[in-house]
Parts: sequence; C-alpha cells; structure tokens
Amino acid sequence: MADTSLDDAQLMRYARHILLDEFGIEAQERISSARVLIIGAGGLGSPAAYYLAAAGVGQITLVDNDEVDLSNLQRQILHNSERVGVNKALSGQQTLHALNPLIHIVPLPDRLDEAALHQLVPQHDVVLDCTDNFATRHAINRAAVAHRVPVVSGAGIRFSGQISVYDLRDPNAPCYHCLFPEADDVQELRCATTGVLGPLVGMVGCVQAAEALKLLGGFGEPLVGRLLSVDALTMQWHTVRFRKDPECLVCKQ
Repeated sequence: MADTSLDDAQLMRYARHILLDEFGIEAQERISSARVLIIGAGGLGSPAAYYLAAAGVGQITLVDNDEVDLSNLQRQILHNSERVGVNKALSGQQTLHALNPLIHIVPLPDRLDEAALHQLVPQHDVVLDCTDNFATRHAINRAAVAHRVPVVSGAGIRFSGQISVYDLRDPNAPCYHCLFPEADDVQELRCATTGVLGPLVGMVGCVQAAEALKLLGGFGEPLVGRLLSVDALTMQWHTVRFRKDPECLVCKQ
C-alpha cells in the first residue's frame, strides 16, 4: 500500500484545513492522494480548480479544447491577458502549478467523446462537470453512472446558478438524467449570447470545489438528491430535493 502520510511542507500548507475537527489529517491524506477530473477550464472550472489545487488534491486533470479569448477574462480567473490564444487546459496548468507545486496537474487540450470519457472517468475519484452544454453533460453522466464515479455539476448563466452532486455509488441516488432528461428540443442559453455575471460563476465553482472536497475527504453531507440554486440579483439561495427516476434511461437498475 502506498504511503499517504503528509510531509512537513504539506502539514504547514494545509494546516488550516487540518485544524478543522470535521476535516483533520485523515481527510487531508485522502485528498492529497486523490485524483479529480475537471471538464471545462472556463468560468466554473477556474475557481473550482483554484480551490482544489490550493487544498492539495494530489492530481487534477484539466480538460478543455478551447483557447483563451479576451472576452473570457471577465470571469475565467485561471487565465490572464498574456495567455490570450493559448489553450485553456495548458494555461490553467501554469496557473495551478504556480499556486501549488506540490500537486500534479495533467492538462488535456482535447474535446472528450463518449469513448474517451469512459476511459478517463474511472481513472479518477471525482468528476467536476464545468461544461456549458447539455450534450456534454449527458455524456459525462452516462460515463459516471457506468463507472460509479461521483459528479459535482455546476451551471451559471446571467444571474442564475445551480449546483448538485450525482453519486451513483449509492444505487438509490438520482443521476443527472433523472433531473434533466435528455431531449432534442431543449433550448440552451450561452454566455456568449446572453451574458453572465462574473462573480456568479465564481460562487458556483467555489461550491463545486467544496462539494468535491467533502466527497474526497469523507466529511459533511454532499448535495446528493438536492439542487442548490442561487439568484445573484437578490442573493437568495434555494434548495430543491429530487429523487431517482425509477424509469430513468441511464441509471435504471
């Protein structure tokens, strides 16, 4: 069995987490040996990756095939003006390595198809869905259900955001398709055409990071079967509970 004990540099860097009774050194050791897959290095993936790297997740695989655009910099804080035109996964690797050189960052400047997701998802302990389209979200969900890997999913548009956790290690837990059934006539809203408040995706991404740490560290109550929504115009948060769809085409037993 691999040695998961923390060295002096790790103990110092993560001391404020280790001091938490609910967290402690055991959770930090689990987090430091964990592997997280972040799909999307944009508005949601940026803050999520920042906080997971800062928390000492052992390996972060960062996936994005897009390049940094000037219009991204209002919210995508992994990137900067000097990296306009650079692939986002590679740009994110530079930022995260500078933040925490003790962890391993794997950049994947690719668009993952179904086969690639089924190969990559089971190599990780948690997946963060930080994408911006339903087709990719459903493909991630299918792979996560098939391999029983938990997904922390976030979304943000205009002033509205939402987060939930889908963890099919519990056979009674709902999947993404249970809440948002796949359909051809779904109208998608994109930031490029409708706009988004920069700090909103920061809020959502930070919650995604917190949920991922809870799953990895084994503490707290993850947002399984609960959809957390925020309206940044009024700064009101709401939680809606939902159940597994017994007829779900993806996770039906």
